[in-house]
Amino acid sequence: MNLSRRLPRALAITVPAVALLAATACGSSQDSTATPSGTEVAPVAMSSQKPGDAEKGTVSADRLSVATAGRAAQAALAKCQADGLGFVTVSVVDRFGSVQAMLRGDNAAEHTVEAARAKGYTAAAFGANTSDLAGRVKGDGPTIADLPGTLFLPGGVSVKVGNASIAGIGVGGAPDGNADQACAAAGLAEIAGSLQ
Repeated sequence: MNLSRRLPRALAITVPAVALLAATACGSSQDSTATPSGTEVAPVAMSSQKPGDAEKGTVSADRLSVATAGRAAQAALAKCQADGLGFVTVSVVDRFGSVQAMLRGDNAAEHTVEAARAKGYTAAAFGANTSDLAGRVKGDGPTIADLPGTLFLPGGVSVKVGNASIAGIGVGGAPDGNADQACAAAGLAEIAGSLQ
């Protein structure tokens, strides 16, 4: 397909350069590639991809197993129950906010379901605990708190493999967000040894 016919002239000129950059980044054996404008493009290492991903046109992403997500949720709820806070909801979500495991404690209010999911997603998406992110939502005008589906209250922890955030554990419903945070941290502590 000839993209230059369908794109404005300014964009059509850059398409070959982008294609060459992509080819170079995906494992071209040349040391550098010249674009139509004469600019050289150096190869880019794709260390986050697994061997063969570039050739398949796909990437792989780490995700918690159902058993691991379930263990994290159970440990977080057990901590809350031990602290007399069994009326919370625990949600373990993947990097994109999809729920992998959820436990709704006895008498947990309906709003705790979404609060737990949103805290887990926020921690996963930002790669940080929500208690640490709370200070970033202050200021005049729009802030990151305006992002749909996020909740910047304590109670969400990021689950990481190396430096990559792959999941989040969110707890909602305790009278104090720091209690939610402690329960979520207990869930993370339960699975930390099994993360690679």
